[in-house]
Amino acid sequence: MTRTLFLANLASTLFMTGVIWFVQIVHYPLFGAVGADGFAAYEQAHSARTTWVVLPPMLVEALTALLLVLHPDPAVPRGVAWAGLALVALIWLSTFFWQVPRHALLAGGFDPAAHRFLVLSNWARTAAWTARAVLLLAVASPRSPT
Repeated sequence: MTRTLFLANLASTLFMTGVIWFVQIVHYPLFGAVGADGFAAYEQAHSARTTWVVLPPMLVEALTALLLVLHPDPAVPRGVAWAGLALVALIWLSTFFWQVPRHALLAGGFDPAAHRFLVLSNWARTAAWTARAVLLLAVASPRSPT
């Protein structure tokens, strides 16, 4: 059971790491090129569609990270499980206190300051998901014989 939890955690983290790097390097920076006339409708559609893509893996990741702390996998060092859960907490806090409010502002029309903050603050999530991916891949990598 714990191996399945770990694999679900790894898969959801790797998926979200790919998504966040795409969002950080391509998607968010291009918001400024949409144009003022259609931006509010674009942002509203973006937020609705993005939720369908990211919410399921984020929920799987959060639940499995918590379960790996509560029901340790012998192959996952306790420090890694706790660090992973702390990074998930950082991601969710950043999402709901920084990104969601900026998307709400942008849903009313393009705001250069909100856009700039969205792009800059999203580096916290990008770094956290990347760190989670590195930690989990280190645990998943085969050990060389000693």
